[in-house]
Amino acid sequence: MTSAVQHRVRTGDGITLAADYYHYDGNRPVVLLLHGGGQNRHAWSRSARRLHSCGYSVVAYDTRGHGDSDWDPAGRYDVDRLASDLIAVRDHFSADTPPAVVGASLGGMTVLGAHLLAPADLWGAVVLVDVTPRLEFAGARRVVSFMAARPEGFGTLDEAAEVIAAYNPHRARPDNVDGLHKVLRQRHDGRWVWRWDPAFIHSNFDFLRDGATEGTEQFDAISDLLIDGARRVTAPTLLVRGLLSDVVSQATVDEFTQLVPHSETVDVSGTGHMIAGDDNDAFTAAVTDFLDRNTP
Repeated sequence: MTSAVQHRVRTGDGITLAADYYHYDGNRPVVLLLHGGGQNRHAWSRSARRLHSCGYSVVAYDTRGHGDSDWDPAGRYDVDRLASDLIAVRDHFSADTPPAVVGASLGGMTVLGAHLLAPADLWGAVVLVDVTPRLEFAGARRVVSFMAARPEGFGTLDEAAEVIAAYNPHRARPDNVDGLHKVLRQRHDGRWVWRWDPAFIHSNFDFLRDGATEGTEQFDAISDLLIDGARRVTAPTLLVRGLLSDVVSQATVDEFTQLVPHSETVDVSGTGHMIAGDDNDAFTAAVTDFLDRNTP
């Protein structure tokens, strides 16, 4: 099995990010993998190994406030800051050759945000995974509400597995819950809590939580920001959508293809918002095919 070398990447404002680097001694570009909100770099383990086996060097890192990366002491998790972190990771691993970048959900938002801070030729290829500049409000609220719903954590890993299974009814509940150690940590009182900073939600996405009476204005402001970023995308681009997703719809896909007319789209049947976890074989095959055709 391919093993990764762990790196620590220092950002411009002093945050240290944890990254796994799967190095391949070849001529293909580095592929950067950005996970979604509430996830961490381990969400990409299978995809990273498969891309590496196809001849790519791969980097998967934890967004600030997630996984083994530092929490921001001031709770700053806006798209601009996450985009600056992405550029720091890019420069750490691939300063000379434009890498390919793959962003799922929040990671895709970060990729679009980076286009507002840096030249478009920073990337050799762009892959967005179930994320478009304008998301479906109800689907985005469901994601944020799930993340914010259990601040007290879980009594056992089995309890957490039941809650996750209810959130993803199309995915079979695993018999072995040991994999949850990658997304949950055990506090001193024995309860299991998510491996991300609760301020990530409170600083940016409180308006999307269940019970919030307002939110469309902030939601539209984020959409406008991402639309500006999408207009600046010039690299070969692939949008991968889960057909069961309630976050990305055909309408938001159509808008994206108008903003990025050179983009390609792929629908993955039987998958929801977390495509790589729902059907990793189909997801990785689509991404590998795209990268093989569009990178040197």
